[in-house]
Amino acid sequence: MKNSAIKLVWFTTIYVFIFAGLCQTTITIPLIMSLDLIGIFLILLMVYTVLHDDYKTTKTFKDWYEDHPVKTLEDDED
Repeated sequence: MKNSAIKLVWFTTIYVFIFAGLCQTTITIPLIMSLDLIGIFLILLMVYTVLHDDYKTTKTFKDWYEDHPVKTLEDDED
């Protein structure tokens, strides 16, 4: 996800926070509804982009976390 997918995630997140702030102001209802439709489209696009991203990794669930390694069941048997 080191390509454009992460940029879309950041943009969508910032957009949603700005939209939530604008909902607390006295903006007209048609403008809020228009911004809401754009936000829904951005969220759907973000989910689609992340799920179809070509990001590959060599890590598995057995590797756990890089900063906090734990013994696996195979390590305990030795």
